[in-house]
Amino acid sequence: MTLLELADVRAFYGRVQVLEGVSLTVPDGGAVGILGANGAGKTTTLRAVSGTVRSTGTIRFDGKELRGLRPDQVAALGIAHVPEGRGTLSDLTVRENLRVGAYRRKDAKGIRTDIDYCLDLFPQLQDRVRSAGSALSGGEQQMLAIARAIMSKPRLLLLDEASLGLAPSTAKAVYQAIGRLRSESGIAMVVVEQNANLAFTLVDSAIVLETGRSVLTGSTAELKGMDEIRRAYLGG
Repeated sequence: MTLLELADVRAFYGRVQVLEGVSLTVPDGGAVGILGANGAGKTTTLRAVSGTVRSTGTIRFDGKELRGLRPDQVAALGIAHVPEGRGTLSDLTVRENLRVGAYRRKDAKGIRTDIDYCLDLFPQLQDRVRSAGSALSGGEQQMLAIARAIMSKPRLLLLDEASLGLAPSTAKAVYQAIGRLRSESGIAMVVVEQNANLAFTLVDSAIVLETGRSVLTGSTAELKGMDEIRRAYLGG
């Protein structure tokens, strides 16, 4: 079953067109990567899904057209967006940040259970649970941003550059936790990433964007076998 479908999506910042007809599908429970250089349109694709840029074409989630909906309406359907830059609420503690992620929920017992799950998924946060977001390291802030998104109980997670600015060991730990989350929860994912080696540990397939256009698409195995992908993204 297809959970998310983008067909001929074009996106704009003011009068400037950034996406030139991007199409992709994400199966329910699947994970799709979006690769490309800076300025390729990766982040804009996620913003088109979450309703924060003007777009044309078809953006359908679980059979429902998303274009024309406000970002809060998109989120209410079960889509959680972890933006580049993390967006940690710096004046709130780790636990308070997690509770903010669950602000739409009414199941107090379920919220407590999911907070415990997030702290188990990211054990580095367990020791910082009473610390303000501003006191966390960059890696801890990234973990908290993902955990806060999980607290909304999404069906689809939009993940933008989760490894950006992190030490290799920290980035690997973050992706291992995301992989565990995927296997245990069945949450579908769209993963924007410049580090294709990390992305390919998580996603089933990917598209490659250049200047707002999709130039390659295929399964992880197919893309890893392409010379141009190895040279551009895998250090081969």
